[in-house]
Amino acid sequence: MTHKPASEVGEALPDSGGGPAEPEATYASPPCFMHELDPSYLGYLCAEETLSLLNLLLEAERAGARGVMAMAREAQGPELARALNAVARDEARFCAMLTRHVRRLGGEPSTATGSFYDKLMARRGDVDRMVLLDRGQTWVALKLKEALPKIADAELSRDLRDMLDVHEKNIRRCADVAI
Repeated sequence: MTHKPASEVGEALPDSGGGPAEPEATYASPPCFMHELDPSYLGYLCAEETLSLLNLLLEAERAGARGVMAMAREAQGPELARALNAVARDEARFCAMLTRHVRRLGGEPSTATGSFYDKLMARRGDVDRMVLLDRGQTWVALKLKEALPKIADAELSRDLRDMLDVHEKNIRRCADVAI
């Protein structure tokens, strides 16, 4: 049922100002259709871009988890080993979270391991590896900061915010035990 402004049907509209009544406003696109918009129309990543980002992060986290576990096994000193084991656990947790979101959003999780793993293993000694680990953690944090304002999905946004917070914490944790 459509409603015509009262002025079109000859009815008087209540008016507090004494002047002619304004016609009723009509809208070409009611807000109830907002859920049907492509997220990119509102500045968010589209589904394909979101899945691509999640798989890129998944590959990076997988590389980080594998590399940091290897670093922990070879670490010179128990304090460094403990810190690296904690970072590796976080990386593995984020692999699981990213995999879950890729599947939830209808995608196929990547099984690849990012090139970071090989780069990390090519380094010799705790100092060189820690420098590269810092760069890798910082890269992920920057990627997340860039992407978060473009994520429309509230659940994914919360999990990526947590991932960012943990990466920033781990950057500080590793700096505290760096040799």
